[in-house]
Formats: sequence, structure tokens, C-alpha cells
Amino acid sequence: MRVAIGDLDFPAAQQTAEEIGSATIAVELDVCNRSSVRRFLDVTEERLGPLDALVNNAGIMHLGRLVDEDDASTRRQVDINVHGVLHGMKEALPRMAARGRGHVVNMASTAGRGGFAGAATYSGTKHFVMGASEAARFELRGSGVELSCILPVVVQTELAAGVSKARFVDHLEPEDVADAVVRTLRAPRFEVFVPSHMKGLMTFATLLPRRARDGLARAMKADAVFTNPDGAARRDYEQRAARSEPGLREVSRPPDIGG
Repeated sequence: MRVAIGDLDFPAAQQTAEEIGSATIAVELDVCNRSSVRRFLDVTEERLGPLDALVNNAGIMHLGRLVDEDDASTRRQVDINVHGVLHGMKEALPRMAARGRGHVVNMASTAGRGGFAGAATYSGTKHFVMGASEAARFELRGSGVELSCILPVVVQTELAAGVSKARFVDHLEPEDVADAVVRTLRAPRFEVFVPSHMKGLMTFATLLPRRARDGLARAMKADAVFTNPDGAARRDYEQRAARSEPGLREVSRPPDIGG
């Protein structure tokens, strides 16, 4: 595939594109600004050809009790995790449907199938991604366009810095999620858990009465993954995420950048 990377941090996107090579390009992108998303896709199609796949991966996570979360943190998560995904779908799906082919992959989370203490707003945004994606999938029936959601457990990136582990569930490497995306593009499925055995566990949990489900979460320490993070380990990430002020500026059309 010919790949375009869109990111608010344009220098980081450029560096990654250069590392990948193979005519990969970088384009400045603010997912909270729909016109920016449209420009990103326009530039991508102008330089690389018709859009075959879009991976909606942008997201942030602030940790802490819901009652202690400031409104600015809440808005940032909703704007990036919810509106960013919606803008991607609204701009990409019509292009794909017009050609009768294409695949949108939305990055959800196992938090989209259960609420996690210490990450209430984040969990809510991922529930939204799942619900909106499922509805859009029904609307796309017969169009030739695929829509999928990836549901990883905790991934060892900055977003999950300083969080603890649940019992019997190891943290993932970013490559594990990337591999799942590639497999899904090759063999489309709507709901893709990473690791795959989480599908059986989550399905089993939903069949249990509420009290038993809560007991299972406590036994696995899944209810405590985000409740007591290492503040020092998360400080740099939280500060950087707080600077992701969505929708405050228009991103200008970028110049041509060599891959």
C-alpha cells in the first residue's frame, strides 16, 4: 500500500514517513477539524491515488476519578476520540461508497465493551465508537465498503504510561495492534479483539449477572487497571495531551512533502 500519515505533530509524522520510506507521505492533520480531515484526504488522493483504507487511530486518555476530571480534559477526549472518528467516517465513506469499495478501521478498545474505573470518559468515548460504527455498518450494507473496529487491551504506548496490569492479561506492543489492523484489512471483520482470546472472555462476562461480572472484574483486577497510575510516569504524556487543544485552529493545506 501507499501510505499517508496524518498528525497534529507534523514533524513527528514526517520523521515516521521517512523511516517507513516506500513513498510514504506526511500531512498535517487536526482530526477535530472536519475541513482539516477533508484536506488530508484530498492531498492523499491527489498524491497517492484513490482512498482504499482509512485507519482512525487518533485518541487521548486522561486518567482520574470522573468527579475530579476538569471540563477541559473531558472536552479534549470527546473532541478527539469521538468527533475525530466521526469526521474521518463522514469524509472517507462517501468517497469509498462512490467507487463501491474501501475499508474504514476505527480504533476502539476493550474499554468500548466495559467501563473502567479511573477512565470513565475514555470508556464512554470508546463505547460511542463501537455504537456509531455498528450503526454505520448497517447503513453501508450492499455498498461494497467495509467497516471494522479494533478492540485492544492496554498497549504499551505513551497513552498507557504508568498503568497497572490486569491478571492473566499482558500489555500489548504497538506492533500487535498494527498486525491486527493489517489482518483485518485483508480479511474484514467488524469486531476484532486484540489479543483474540479477549473475545471469549468479554462474551462470557456479558452473560453473567451483574454481581458475578463485578466479581470477575475484581478477581482479574480489571477494575483497578487505571485507578492508581504512576503519576511520574504519566506526567509527560498528560502534559502533552493537555496541549492537544482540538478545533482551535484551521490547519492550512500542506505543501508537497517528499516521501
